[in-house]
Amino acid sequence: MSKTSKTDWERLAKLSDADIDTSDIPELDEDFFRRAELRVPVKQAVTIRLDADVLEWFKGQGAGYQTRINQLLRQYMQAQQGHRR
Repeated sequence: MSKTSKTDWERLAKLSDADIDTSDIPELDEDFFRRAELRVPVKQAVTIRLDADVLEWFKGQGAGYQTRINQLLRQYMQAQQGHRR
């Protein structure tokens, strides 16, 4: 990321749920869940060549490394889409 976050993450991590003001967030009622749709992206198997050290680092983070790689690629894609608009 090119911009440094100005959020005080340490202070936020110490907050309890009761300390967080959610008064401006509407409750999700039955109507919301009745109209809600679950959208699961379709996965497609691919072969991709990665630098060995990159792959080993992801694998070293434990199970789910492919999911984490996908999440990072999605974040990058969305950031790029935001730049083009």
